[in-house]
Amino acid sequence: MAAGKHEQEIEVKGHLIDSMILTRIFDHVMDLKGDFQVLEFTVGKKKKDPSYARLLVRGKDEEHLERILEAVYREGAQPVSVQEARLVPASADCVMPDDFYSTTNNPTQVFHSGRWIDVQNMMMDKCIVVDVKSMTAECKMIRDLKKGDMIVVGERGVKITPQERPREGVDIFQFMSSSSSSERPTQHIARKVADDIYNTKKEGGKIIVVSGPVLVHSGASEALARLIRMGYIDGLLAGNAIAVHDVENALLGTSLGMHVKDGTLAVRGHRNHMQAINEVFKAGGLKAMVEKKILKSGVMYECIKHDVPFVLAGSIRDDGPIPDVVTDVVEAQRRYKKVLKGAKMVLMFSTMLHSIAVGNMLPSSVKVVAVDISQPVVTKLVDRGTAQAVGIVTDVGAFLPIVADHLEEKVARRK
Repeated sequence: MAAGKHEQEIEVKGHLIDSMILTRIFDHVMDLKGDFQVLEFTVGKKKKDPSYARLLVRGKDEEHLERILEAVYREGAQPVSVQEARLVPASADCVMPDDFYSTTNNPTQVFHSGRWIDVQNMMMDKCIVVDVKSMTAECKMIRDLKKGDMIVVGERGVKITPQERPREGVDIFQFMSSSSSSERPTQHIARKVADDIYNTKKEGGKIIVVSGPVLVHSGASEALARLIRMGYIDGLLAGNAIAVHDVENALLGTSLGMHVKDGTLAVRGHRNHMQAINEVFKAGGLKAMVEKKILKSGVMYECIKHDVPFVLAGSIRDDGPIPDVVTDVVEAQRRYKKVLKGAKMVLMFSTMLHSIAVGNMLPSSVKVVAVDISQPVVTKLVDRGTAQAVGIVTDVGAFLPIVADHLEEKVARRK
């Protein structure tokens, strides 16, 4: 191959070795049948010192090189000679240019008018709109685009900063070295999660819970209610089912007709969840049930009593759904995003649908803990792009009470 043809000098900075960034760049080039040459490599000698690498990447032709560069740029690499991002106006509302840049959930910047601009509201699989007057950039969903919005196209002038492995501290995100496992001691992991919840809240961080109805079936709803009472939860995102079964449990002591305390089936229990829905409609909604002293306990009760915002998103299989459920999926997504804004930690309990949906709305800087008894659920969450998630494969009914107990002990010791 002639020198200078179909090749590009790139550079990358950061904790390249222990965060496997450089390894992933090498893998991308080799997997795509390209070639590379390390021109310069400087290793940081202290924990906080970044490393630096400069590489020459080669492709078979221009198109092949572009494919390789697109892959390595998403790992944080940049061309040595930075070019301005290309901007193309949207031809109509909700229409992107053909070569639009598709975002990751990592911190991203675009180079425009000689300066790097931070992209706000980062989410995966969206586009970047640049306001050339205010020199700001924002990640936007396709349905929010307006005709004339200046959209970034191609990979040029876009810089990604991948999340790096924690280098100090003892929180759950350093303690866990792989994405999910069922072989770690549950009690030890639960206490680690509790410590991280405590530290996040102590630093003023916002903590959101995403949960499915298994939380109620498994007997863990009382533990979540305690976390809300203690002030550790700043929002709840779920569907119709968790609210229905939570109300059923509060009024009748059952969840889908099963006595939560001992697991026995109630007489005519098959109708209990429908009775719970009926009671919500009779009262006029969950808040009205609390105000009328019909609903006196449970997760939804604690959310309402402590002004913790919640969003219940509807699905096609919902019974009812109760009046509090948002049945317009687009509106439900907007409300989810509003509650998630500024979140520092998200706890996901036994819901694949809502966990993956929320994961797609989060920047990679948000800590995510996903607890599910099914390993494929937490694996899918990571595979769908929420790479920062820590997966804990266990029964949430056994796990969450340990977390709540440990937090109560920590609070008691500090009084």
